[in-house]
Amino acid sequence: MDKNSLRIKYKKLREELSSETIEDLSLAIANQTLKISVWNHTNYHLFLTMSQKQEVNTDYLLHILQGKDKSVIVSKSHFSTGEMTHYLLQENTVLKISNNGIPEPTAGIEIQPKQIDVVFVPLLGYDLNGNRIGYGKGFYDRFLSKCNENAVFIGLSFFEPEKEIFSETTDVSLHYCVTPNKIYSFKNVES
Repeated sequence: MDKNSLRIKYKKLREELSSETIEDLSLAIANQTLKISVWNHTNYHLFLTMSQKQEVNTDYLLHILQGKDKSVIVSKSHFSTGEMTHYLLQENTVLKISNNGIPEPTAGIEIQPKQIDVVFVPLLGYDLNGNRIGYGKGFYDRFLSKCNENAVFIGLSFFEPEKEIFSETTDVSLHYCVTPNKIYSFKNVES
């Protein structure tokens, strides 16, 4: 199946999930992340949920990160350039829903990708090799390619992997993908 067909497939699968199911599965995913040995780092990048796209609710993961006293970094997407700016999430950080439906910080302390240790990555689908498909704009591939070589990339998904997704040279693969019932590991990771 090509990437566009997979995007359609996973958007449809998400649409079939009730709000209650999304909350239950999101909590299970957050709890599963505790089984990965990535909690000795400092800077964690977290995507903020676009609820209208029925994404994994990352509020549960945010609570875990805050409870562990980790620095949480969130992004602002610039559709004119295809780049993202990353900001430290603080108590006084103002979040606003962008024209594209993304909760984003309006300003704050900017953090460079090289400073980020762990990235929780949004996705529509992924495969057994850690290749992922997002919404097709390449924001995360560009961002992940700028992170330091020891950064760990963790996808979050309600669903099991595809056998294989065609990947392009600009695609950056995941180290892990966490589902409500299982953690998939794709690369050897130093933790």
